[in-house]
Amino acid sequence: MITLEVPELGNRCHLVHDGRRALVVDPPRDLTAVERAAAQAGVEISAVADTHVHHDYVSGALALARRHGADYLLSADERVDFERVGVRHGDVVSVGGLEVEVLATPGHTRHHQSFLVRRDEQPGALFSGGSLLYGGVGRTDLVHPRLALGLARDQWASIRLIGGLDPRTALHPTHGSGSFCARSTTGTPSRDDPQDGDTVTIGDETSRNPAFSTARDRFAHDLVAGDGPVPAYSAHLDPLNRAGAGRAEPRAARPATAEEVSDAILRGSWVIDLRGHEEYADGHVAGSVSIEYSPRFATYVGWLVPWQDDIVLLTDSPRLLQPALRDLARIGIEGVGTHVLPRAEPLEATYRRAAWADFRSPTGEQRVVVDVRQRDDWDDGHLPGAVHVPVQDVDLVAATLPAGELWVHCRSGYRAGIAASLLHRAGRSVVHVDDGWEQVAALGIPTATDPHAA
Repeated sequence: MITLEVPELGNRCHLVHDGRRALVVDPPRDLTAVERAAAQAGVEISAVADTHVHHDYVSGALALARRHGADYLLSADERVDFERVGVRHGDVVSVGGLEVEVLATPGHTRHHQSFLVRRDEQPGALFSGGSLLYGGVGRTDLVHPRLALGLARDQWASIRLIGGLDPRTALHPTHGSGSFCARSTTGTPSRDDPQDGDTVTIGDETSRNPAFSTARDRFAHDLVAGDGPVPAYSAHLDPLNRAGAGRAEPRAARPATAEEVSDAILRGSWVIDLRGHEEYADGHVAGSVSIEYSPRFATYVGWLVPWQDDIVLLTDSPRLLQPALRDLARIGIEGVGTHVLPRAEPLEATYRRAAWADFRSPTGEQRVVVDVRQRDDWDDGHLPGAVHVPVQDVDLVAATLPAGELWVHCRSGYRAGIAASLLHRAGRSVVHVDDGWEQVAALGIPTATDPHAA
């Protein structure tokens, strides 16, 4: 069994085989790593399965199945615009010497399925998708918020179905830490994924996952209450996947000249600088936005940029373009512009970066603290008098923030870099607090908690 991590999505794809034929579960849109793994193992891809219609990435399952002449397994109850092998609870599909049993595990989505793979009467492995996760479960509000509570009750029942399997069964979810689809029963992110080589079993989870020790109604209430925000691009991925968008190659990027970059800024397009936030603060193209390339790059582009708005990527390092374009295509953003900045050319727009130690030093300027973390972090502790604006809302409220110099912070400095650039683009005087939140306590800076937080 081969697990292929997709850290940019907080997900993983699985390739399980008998030495000759393989089943691939929940592949991403770019298939290079999957096909390389199959080739290195010397196996033929005979079947491909999606545990559910995904809300966080464009599936590569249909394309992979067609390229290899493999069966594409998906719930028979899903309405899609392409041919597939519709499967239902209790169906058993043979993949070489493997027996793949389909389990209906609704909750994360209405027609979610898990796949139990056995060989030679062994306990086997469960590919649980967004049902049972390591230390948590998949959230249930992505289909529609009105369905979230009912699906949470379904999730509770599905977890108990899984818990009734042989406790020696290995557990292999799709969603992991870093995925916005993953939740614990209290709404916090699920615990860290196991280290390479570690095997987690159903028995491990029944003994330590709080989903198994919580009554149904409490489980459903806690899960829905802690769901938190959903990245804006998620709403577009369900219809893209139902239409089979992943079967086509992404539209190619288009090179943009310096003049075209200027024109894009003037007409209000999103010009996104991939460079490090330190370099950006020291000098950038006025009107651009800093979203430093990282494993979370595509998430924040998809969350902040209105769907179908024009995007131009800027960098002085062309090697960053390929992974950035790949990550954007994974969530359905393609055909963007690209421009390589000359390293020798000075960039005039700048703003200041600071640490929390600098915040303690008195200044004569009126300053406003803008906290761009999510609500749960704010509730746990924030600076008295700070303004709370989650990063995804900064561009909407920039003009309404109080007068004065804006000191923008998050937990590590990454989101604050994005927010500072948005506020600077809006004409505000900003300071990017590029420091860890833990330094606030270390320096004895007073904090407050939200008295209304649960």
